[in-house]
Amino acid sequence: MDRTKSPKLALFALSAILVLSCVKAQSGCDSHRFANNIAFADCSALPALGSFLHWTYNEPNGTVSIAFRHPATSSSSWIAWGLNPSGPQMSGTQSLVAFTNSSGQFQAYTSPVIGYSTQLERGSLSFPVTGVAATLVNGEATIFATLELPSNLVTANQVWQMGPMSNGVPMRHLTSGDNMRSIGRIDFRSGQSSAGGGGSGDRQRKRNTHGILNAVSWGVLLPMGAMMARYMKVFTDPTWFYLHIAFQVSGYVIGVAGWATGIKLGNDSPGTSYSTHRSLGIAIFTFATLQVFALLLRPKPDHKYRFYWNVYHHTVGYTTIILSIINIFKGFDILDPEDKWRWAYIGILIFLGACVVILEPLTWFIVLRRKSRGGNTVAAPTTNKYSNGVNGTTTTGPHHQDA
Repeated sequence: MDRTKSPKLALFALSAILVLSCVKAQSGCDSHRFANNIAFADCSALPALGSFLHWTYNEPNGTVSIAFRHPATSSSSWIAWGLNPSGPQMSGTQSLVAFTNSSGQFQAYTSPVIGYSTQLERGSLSFPVTGVAATLVNGEATIFATLELPSNLVTANQVWQMGPMSNGVPMRHLTSGDNMRSIGRIDFRSGQSSAGGGGSGDRQRKRNTHGILNAVSWGVLLPMGAMMARYMKVFTDPTWFYLHIAFQVSGYVIGVAGWATGIKLGNDSPGTSYSTHRSLGIAIFTFATLQVFALLLRPKPDHKYRFYWNVYHHTVGYTTIILSIINIFKGFDILDPEDKWRWAYIGILIFLGACVVILEPLTWFIVLRRKSRGGNTVAAPTTNKYSNGVNGTTTTGPHHQDA
C-alpha cells in the first residue's frame, strides 16, 4: 500500500468512528448507561413523546426484560408503557404504570386498560410479569420489568403514554399531538421497532384527508363564494350569480365528504372524543344544509318576504364561514401537522382579507356613484332576475346582495 495514503485512510477511519459515536450519543438510546451496570441487548428511540425502550429477549424461556425510559418527567405526571394483543389502541393494553405517590415515592405497578375511561387502576395482566420497579432520577423516569410473553406477543403492538396527576390519581392524557402518535410495533426477537400499528397508517391518511377536505371546502371555497356575491355583482352581472352558486355548491359537496370522513373516524375511534371540534362540525353541516334548502324557498326579488329571506341567508351564511374558520384551527390543533400547513392556511386568509379590504370601499364607491347619477347598481328592475333587493337599485347598497 502506498504509504502516503495510510495517514489519509487512518484519518478517514477516525472521522467515521467519531461521526458514528456522535450519532449514537445524540440518539439517547445506545449510549445510555443504567445504574448498577444493568445492560440491554436492544433499544429503540420511540417516535413520539421523546421516550425510549430498552430490552433483552431470552428466547429459550420466552421472557423479555424491558426498561421504558421517559426523560422530562415531573412528580406531578404519570408514564405508562404496554403491549396490546387486540390492536393498535389504548383499550386492551397490558400496561406498566409509574408515578410519584402521596408518600413521595416513585412507584410502578401493572394495570390492564379495559376501557377509555380508565384511571389506570392496579390489576394483573394477561401474562406473568415480575421485577416491576421504577426510578425517577434528575427528571428522567424509568420502568423496569420482566415479561413472560406468549408466542403471539413476541411481535406486538406497543403503546406508551404520559399524563398529569390530580390528588394522587392519573388523569386523562392530551388528545392531540404526540399523545395521539404514541403507538407502534415491536419485534422483540429481531430487535426491530417501528412507528404506527396495524391500521394506524390508514387512520392517519383518513385524518389528513378529513382535514384537507374541510379546509378547502368550508375554509376556502365558501368564503370565496360569499365574496363573489358581495363584490362581483357591480362588475359582472349575471356572472357573479353563477360564480357564487358554483363556489357554494362545490364547497358544500366537498365539505359533506369531509364531514362524513370525520364521522367515520369518530366511530372508528371509540373513547377518543374531540367534543368541541365535533360539535362545531355538526353545526357547520347543519347550517350549510339549511342554506342549500333555503335556495328552494327563495322568494322572488319583488316579494314582500324577500327582505327577511335576505337577512336569514346572510346571517346563516356568514355564521357558517366564521364557525368553519374556527373549527379548521381546532383541527390543526388535533392533527398537529407541520407548521407550514397552518401558515399556508393563514396566508390564504390574509389574502382573502386583503381582497375584502380593497373591494369593500371600491364596491361602495361604485354603488354610491351610480346612485348619485340616478342609475341602477347593476341592471334595470325588469331585467335583473338575480337581484337580491326589492327593486335591484342602489338603495340597498352592496350589503344586500346574495351571499
